[in-house]
Amino acid sequence: MNFTHNQTVAEIAAIIGGQVIGNPNQEIIGLNELHVVRNGDVTFVDHPKYYEKVLKSAASVVIINKEVEAPQNKSLIYHTAPFDAFNQLILHFRPFLPSTAMVDPSAVIGEGTIIQPGAFVGKNVTIGKNCLIHANVTISAYSVIGDDVIIQPNSVIGGDGYYFQRRPQGYVKFQSGGRVVLQDRVEIGASCTIDKGVTGDTIIGEGTKMDNHCQVGHDTVIGKNCLIGAFAAIAGVTVIEDDVILWARVAINKDIVIGAKTVILATSAVDKSIQGGKVYMGAPAIEVRQYWKEQASIRQLPELLKKIR
Repeated sequence: MNFTHNQTVAEIAAIIGGQVIGNPNQEIIGLNELHVVRNGDVTFVDHPKYYEKVLKSAASVVIINKEVEAPQNKSLIYHTAPFDAFNQLILHFRPFLPSTAMVDPSAVIGEGTIIQPGAFVGKNVTIGKNCLIHANVTISAYSVIGDDVIIQPNSVIGGDGYYFQRRPQGYVKFQSGGRVVLQDRVEIGASCTIDKGVTGDTIIGEGTKMDNHCQVGHDTVIGKNCLIGAFAAIAGVTVIEDDVILWARVAINKDIVIGAKTVILATSAVDKSIQGGKVYMGAPAIEVRQYWKEQASIRQLPELLKKIR
């Protein structure tokens, strides 16, 4: 997530009430979570398990709840509640701003694009040329839609990510300040939901087609020319590479990679990263040849048990 203009460490610390450790004049270009953090970003860490990883990351500034020496070329901001401080920054730089029209005047709409009655287009949305946005679609603020995109009725592009931190008193929501990016020639079926990134982008690659009732979680990246069958559920922070086919009711776990040209057959569930160029089936999904061998063996069990008895 980029700032509209660069900030200094001192300015960020003032917003959240933190203490600077390092160079207060160091410039920051944006804020991001660890998995998408860049040089010039501010990120946060609030658990000892991740201190070393975050302090060695590309981040230029780390909000941390431990007073330690700043690593070389980094600055720290000490804060007793880094998660809350990071949420505060998201809301400060990308606050919710209510719209007063079905198509917000700040939206940029390309030539030849049709927006059917009842569709909502939020603030700072960009939609390319020759798109068709059907009735009752919602495109939330800051979403980016390429050329020749079709979005069928009742789909939601850019809902908040499903991301919470558990505490003794309940759950605290991680605010979503990222975007959804639909590249050229994407088609989204009816009643699909694509959540925006928390700080980065949820991306649907060029030429990918999605059937009805699909869910894509925050910060997930789907490659080019994929086919996503009806009722597919894809969790957040997942990478699906190019030319992947997911048939109906496939479930994909979070934080994994589906290799290019993979085919996953209907009703399967994937719980870990899988190699591309193969066909998978089952829950958990395994290569289809192994799956059918195992099924054949299971069918023989009743006869084997009779022989044992």
